[in-house]
Amino acid sequence: MKVSKRVKAIKEKVDLKKEYSLAEAIDLLKEVSSVKFVESLDCDIRLGVDPRHADQMVRGTVILPHGTGKTVRVLVFAKPEKAKEALEAGADYAGLEEYVEKVKEGWTDVDVIIATPDTMAEVGKLGRILGPRGLMPNPKVGTVTMDVAKAIKEVKAGKIEFRVDKTGIVHTSLGKLNFETDKLVENVASFLKTIIRLRPASAKGQYVKSLYLASTMGPGLKINKDEALSLTK
Repeated sequence: MKVSKRVKAIKEKVDLKKEYSLAEAIDLLKEVSSVKFVESLDCDIRLGVDPRHADQMVRGTVILPHGTGKTVRVLVFAKPEKAKEALEAGADYAGLEEYVEKVKEGWTDVDVIIATPDTMAEVGKLGRILGPRGLMPNPKVGTVTMDVAKAIKEVKAGKIEFRVDKTGIVHTSLGKLNFETDKLVENVASFLKTIIRLRPASAKGQYVKSLYLASTMGPGLKINKDEALSLTK
């Protein structure tokens, strides 16, 4: 298989056997980025949990101190009064019957869906469509609420949702590479602090097994766990 010049250049600068500090890894990912768009900073953490057991499911939200760098499109399922409040708070779309029908027809062109509790009887019927796309509102992560203004503000400010997959890995994006390095380090630290706080009581042994940072089109760099986790204390 032919290796492109871009990949060759990356391989010359990256040591895949080295454990990098967060700042070192971020600076290196910035240095080797040569694509024509601003890449995201992706984070992968392998946890010592068995997600097949409900009591070892790691799932939650975190508001990144410096946001995600992405424009987040928000749909709010709400009755007229709350729909008006949602639009005034910055929601891109808000309503009930109209958007329930649009979703049934296959429309899911949004990043986050929030719903008021009194609409869940209707929204619940959309589970087969919204569930696989990670868009189903859930009270555990604050997307089923009567305080739609607060929920919209948090999402727009950089609130992200994450969950461990069936292999025990949590994958998420924590900002854009054009952020200042120290701001990306703070985003990663806030995320790690939340992961540590959500450690299941039934999880035995080593909890954080490995940690990698990567850019959208760049290499995955192994991070020194001790250095990274020290930032969560």
